[in-house]
Amino acid sequence: MSGISNDWLPAIGGEFRKPYYKELYEFVRQEYSRTQVFPPAEDIFNALHLTPLSQVKVLILGQDPYHNVNQAHGLCFSVRPQVEVPPSLVNIYQELSDDLGCYIPNNGYLVKWAGQGVLMLNTVLTVRAHQANSHQGRGWEQFTDAIIRAVNDQDRPIVYLLWGRPAQSKIPMLNNPKHLILKAPHPSPLSAHRGFFGCRHFSQANRFLEEHGIAPIDWQIENV
Repeated sequence: MSGISNDWLPAIGGEFRKPYYKELYEFVRQEYSRTQVFPPAEDIFNALHLTPLSQVKVLILGQDPYHNVNQAHGLCFSVRPQVEVPPSLVNIYQELSDDLGCYIPNNGYLVKWAGQGVLMLNTVLTVRAHQANSHQGRGWEQFTDAIIRAVNDQDRPIVYLLWGRPAQSKIPMLNNPKHLILKAPHPSPLSAHRGFFGCRHFSQANRFLEEHGIAPIDWQIENV
């Protein structure tokens, strides 16, 4: 678990000293030592490393890292290059195409978004191989709630893209009147047709940012 060294540290560093985090750290350390866990340990905090708190414009909230080999690398919905694009991301790309005219790329590597201020945060940051939700309830939720609160405390316009009920369960934490909350069903094939398709969240987010004098996100992921 590589340390956090950017401006997230003063905002959430106090979490590392709390009893729950010590238990979480020990649990995660043991899991990595005795079984296969994703993402690789050095990638656990990639969402924070790649998107400093001061640069957050948009927060996309996921749940659990992908649990198959070579997929997860610390950003929700994103997979490494050369890995098949997962079904939920296929649907995200379809909505981007319908909303903004983006072409559908041949990869699911979303680091470009992170570099522009899109914080792609899972509420649980690790998972056992091939065992979805296997690290839920171990303390990650308390840690990522602290991250969400730190974003909520930012005194500038920020957009939340909350897809599905688990993400939307965080809405009571989000009380900053300068921020915009956009809700839709999850992009999973099980629910995307219930209102994710047609939600136009990407154009709405960019319009909100531009109305407040903030550069919009270039959502186009290029082919590799």
